[in-house]
Amino acid sequence: MNDKDLLLSSYDYNLPSELIANFPILPKENAKLLVYERYKDQITHLHFKDLAQILPPCEIIFNDTKVIKARIYGNKESGSKIELFINHPLKEDNFLVQIRGKVKEGQILYFENKLQAKIKKLHQDGTREVEFYNEQKTLTHHEVFKILENIGHVPLPPYIKRADEAQDNINYQSIFAKNQGAVAAPTASLHFDEAMINELKKSHSIHTITLHVGAGTFKGVECEDIREHKMHSEFFCISDATRALIDSSKKILGVGTTVTRCIEYYYQNKIQEGYCDLFLHPQNTPQRLDYLLTNFHLPKSTLIMLVASFIGREKTLELYHEAIKNQYRFYSYGDGMLII
Repeated sequence: MNDKDLLLSSYDYNLPSELIANFPILPKENAKLLVYERYKDQITHLHFKDLAQILPPCEIIFNDTKVIKARIYGNKESGSKIELFINHPLKEDNFLVQIRGKVKEGQILYFENKLQAKIKKLHQDGTREVEFYNEQKTLTHHEVFKILENIGHVPLPPYIKRADEAQDNINYQSIFAKNQGAVAAPTASLHFDEAMINELKKSHSIHTITLHVGAGTFKGVECEDIREHKMHSEFFCISDATRALIDSSKKILGVGTTVTRCIEYYYQNKIQEGYCDLFLHPQNTPQRLDYLLTNFHLPKSTLIMLVASFIGREKTLELYHEAIKNQYRFYSYGDGMLII
């Protein structure tokens, strides 16, 4: 490792805008897959339909979080329009949110289906703490999620420059989506459909963890020394069966950066449920995970730094430049990379 590995500017790269995927490739198995074999230092260009054939013997762990319709539009009492985006649930059934438009503590916002939000606290970073209620009844997290299913919008990432469409209700949700609470998809999982999972099950066992991806996943690193970055935290839960796997000596493939962080957080702290704030980078490397399947991530993001924690910053950027040269599609609806 050299000093450049700790500098934010060292994780930058230029991406042609036409390589940002605004829609997924369908069928999913046709998405490109860049395979990097570390011990051979070899790059192979394949497709997701090839995964079952080339994946070494290992246990596979997916994230079974379910994306909520986290973006809603409403009005202030004055009638002026407001946009609210849920970052993540808080204790006591409150939520941390971002609001487009000026608000003050105690103010009430009005939405469809008689949903109302009361501003409880204003934070210096621009986020707000709110409580939702309906006809004077305070709503639990899951009661809010249920209403959002009817009035909310799929929270597409900021780099997808279009409004959400009906098909995004399906495309921006993984096949394992079960436990509501994420405001962004665990995107590596979006490549899998039922046929691909059945093919994988012939030779590999499949397991899940839950980590509710928060809006912090899109928060950029702002300090030049990346070690000074304060990592966002996200709620996670690991079942006893998956815990036993992590505690074993079996080889593990983590599908996505959220799974990777969750496994490594448990491995270091032996905590099965709580809030994960682990920041993996070349000076804080994975201790348990053997293989990684992931998408291509934003420049200067904690996600590209996580990839670098596996294979080093220089090799990461080399693979990204190789992907760009070969017209891979980037970000949430884009192609993927397998590190074995």
